[in-house]
Amino acid sequence: MSTPEREEGGTRQTDAPAGRKSRVRAFVALSVLVAIVAGLIVWQPADLILWIKALHVVAVISWMAGLLYMPRLFIYHTDAEPGSQTSETFKVMEQRLLKVIMRPAMMITWVLGLYLAWSVYGFQGGWLHAKILAVILLTGVHVHYADAVGRFSRDGTRRTARYWRLMNEVPTVLMIVIVILVIVKPF
Repeated sequence: MSTPEREEGGTRQTDAPAGRKSRVRAFVALSVLVAIVAGLIVWQPADLILWIKALHVVAVISWMAGLLYMPRLFIYHTDAEPGSQTSETFKVMEQRLLKVIMRPAMMITWVLGLYLAWSVYGFQGGWLHAKILAVILLTGVHVHYADAVGRFSRDGTRRTARYWRLMNEVPTVLMIVIVILVIVKPF
């Protein structure tokens, strides 16, 4: 008989085999993306920049999804008793979100974004400099979240749920600023 915590094959999603499967899937997806980018660079289609922009946006969406979801995990994890099954489950979820989604998405976002900043805009424009600063701040939020994942994994000191609710707003505000800078180019 199957329980809600088990997948069809009987493996819990917090078990090591499920983690390996997640890493393999993430590696395959990342490899496919790298192959697409490499193929585009070799092929040099007339609309290469549009392809790079599209892949950049996909990476940004993936990164933002993680940045917006991680503090929600922290809020619930804060309420879980250290060492409990619930706490251990949150540790697995946070580690996988960070390593399988957020970190690769952040790296792809940076690489493709810098390529676009150089090849399309020549690193010129006040809006672009402001956008890069906002992305640096967003990366700082990412690093802060990664540090918190480490603290939670060691059952170390925890910040309050209120703190994480407030931190949940930081990537949202930075995202709004970045989108306005990119679309409106106000200066």
